[in-house]
Amino acid sequence: MNISVELTLTPLQDNFEPAIINFIKKLRASGLTVLENPLSTQVFGEYDTVLKVLQEEMKTALEAIDKGLLYIKIVKSDRSDYEPHF
Repeated sequence: MNISVELTLTPLQDNFEPAIINFIKKLRASGLTVLENPLSTQVFGEYDTVLKVLQEEMKTALEAIDKGLLYIKIVKSDRSDYEPHF
């Protein structure tokens, strides 16, 4: 089963950018399809593979910040080829 995951890491601290950049770089290095925009990062792939990577990288990202939020949305389908029709 393929999934699409949208992630938003929001450190509640000064100097928040390094934690976000490191999180995105780790996701990029995972071999999964990763797309970014200014508000979130999307990860696409097979359910077990994506969740295995996210389990490790989300924990690492949260341990690297003092306080923060990590929003996650999961869609049951690979939406990596989505293009708006308007």
